[in-house]
Amino acid sequence: MENKKSEKAAKSTPDTSIAVCLSGGGYRSALFHLGALRRLHELGILHDLTAISSVSGGSILAGFLADLLISQNIGCDRKQLRQFFDNVNWEETISKPFRQVTKKDIRTRSVLFTLYKNFLFPQDRMERLEKSYKQNITEKTLKQLPESLKFIFCATDITFGINWEFTKHRVGSYMAGYIKGAENWPIARAIAASSSFPPVFGPMQIKEDPANYKKGRYKNEDKEKLLAKVSLTDGGVYDNLGIEPVWKKSSGYSMILVSDAGAPFEFSTGKHYFSRLLRYSTVITKQVESLRKRYFYNLNHYKEYQGAIWQMKSTTDNHSAGYSKELIDNYISKVRTDLDRFLEAEAKVLENHGYYSCDFIMNKNFPDMETSKTELKPPHSEWMDEDKVKVALKNSHKRFCISRLLFSE
Repeated sequence: MENKKSEKAAKSTPDTSIAVCLSGGGYRSALFHLGALRRLHELGILHDLTAISSVSGGSILAGFLADLLISQNIGCDRKQLRQFFDNVNWEETISKPFRQVTKKDIRTRSVLFTLYKNFLFPQDRMERLEKSYKQNITEKTLKQLPESLKFIFCATDITFGINWEFTKHRVGSYMAGYIKGAENWPIARAIAASSSFPPVFGPMQIKEDPANYKKGRYKNEDKEKLLAKVSLTDGGVYDNLGIEPVWKKSSGYSMILVSDAGAPFEFSTGKHYFSRLLRYSTVITKQVESLRKRYFYNLNHYKEYQGAIWQMKSTTDNHSAGYSKELIDNYISKVRTDLDRFLEAEAKVLENHGYYSCDFIMNKNFPDMETSKTELKPPHSEWMDEDKVKVALKNSHKRFCISRLLFSE
């Protein structure tokens, strides 16, 4: 059955080079993307996947998948990659182990133990974050990433104000240049830089000899001083969709699929001084993201590539499968953006939602694809009861909740 599914998908997307972009949003986004990739797998799309570009929470899932492929000895052989996706038991090999990852609170202890010094010495907390990813996700290095599927972990180069990439063959930005020997860095460092959302995590400082940077475009007199201490922060600060590395025509992708689990924009005004300050940055960020989406759709319209974006909030309609608009708007989309412990119910509901959101948009954008006829089954049918979901998610918007901290499932 799996082989027939992949053959069907291959016929529907001939000569297609596919990039999937996974947005930021902490564990919430990672679990939403988990469901979306699960549906893409059922549709046979992952069979032809050539790149994953990820930001923040998306990079957590991408790092987990990279570790799995490395462990399976999948190198440069595309046929071997296809066979893996043909035969993998998604629930037992991918979903269940990854949900265990999101049950680990990697935020609270790091924050508490470094609270007194973080704003002066943020590197200690960043090192703790990298160590957590090494322990819970992967100890592999960038050099070990497979050739058959390109992984692009995106951070923000706040020294030069642009996108910074971690890949198998290069690490850096086009202004700073690319660091010689960085392929030996741990993948966990890439995930940590990509997901170091401010102000909880301070910037990651890259202290490299300026001579190790190659092909950088910045040529001013202060170049060496800047390169001696480049600072990186969460990839979502620059591009929360992760599309920067793949949407240029020179990138060569004929299909770009974007899983957007970013926090929905809330219509409100700040009630006090500090909330108004935060509101200003939120509006600016939302405007930049909207412009990126507009540009993405324009390129899609003019046939630069085939493209689709599914989002966290209200991506289904009243006649499609999945959760109701009321449940999505008032409960699921309000789940916190964080790296604390996610409960089993939260994880499974988010995975279900990503699954259905992806399916709805794929059917809407590609109605003629044979893959759209693939059977639709919720990953966790026991969490399709909306009354049950409302009870389970009633405190999921809170960043600090005693029951999540103290009680195990």
